[in-house]
Amino acid sequence: MRYPFITFISICTLLVVISVFVWIRLSPQTATVMLASKPRLHIQQIYSSRDEDRDGKNDTQDLLDGARAELERQPSYRSAYYDGGYPPSGEGVCTDLVWRAFRDAGYELKNLVDTDIKKRTDAYTRVKGEPDPNIDFRRVPNLNVFFKTHATSLTLELKPGDSANLKEWQGGDLVLFDGPKSHIGIVSDRRDDDGVPLLIHNAGNTREDDGLRYWPERITPIIGHYRWPTAN
Repeated sequence: MRYPFITFISICTLLVVISVFVWIRLSPQTATVMLASKPRLHIQQIYSSRDEDRDGKNDTQDLLDGARAELERQPSYRSAYYDGGYPPSGEGVCTDLVWRAFRDAGYELKNLVDTDIKKRTDAYTRVKGEPDPNIDFRRVPNLNVFFKTHATSLTLELKPGDSANLKEWQGGDLVLFDGPKSHIGIVSDRRDDDGVPLLIHNAGNTREDDGLRYWPERITPIIGHYRWPTAN
């Protein structure tokens, strides 16, 4: 009668060992890593119906491709004043990523901003009544005034995990951050597990990261969120 009892004990011991092994393999940390491989939220990307440069791609895709081209170029971060306004292709700051992406979509942002400043100089407090085409289009406060008038203004509130809110944050959107470390970037069409899109921007180097999360939390708040042109 002893042997069935020993067999029973052996089976119980084996089950305990297996359970511990499974628990170790599927610990919370491991489970988190496994879940991270699959986004929990799917947010549909919205694209513009416009193709300004008639290259067969809509403006939203052109802006995204232009921003990623800057990722590939990896210009040296250098904030300087340039005669004619434009820095060399191997140099740039956050605003240079934006006008270069606009150029790839068929828009000369410098000309658009300079023209608007000439028409509405008083609205651009940063120019202090003295427009300077060599630098005005590369200043975040001026771009905020321009986009506030000529682009679609969108929510400044970002809610991770909230699909209704996150649908308002689309790849190709422009996001501007307040001073003293004023900043600008282009929203990516790639998202994290909570549905929050990444940000393509130049902050010492060009990068595509979770800037929409850490910049307002640790550096300066969002002051502008715009879509150019109006997506439909």
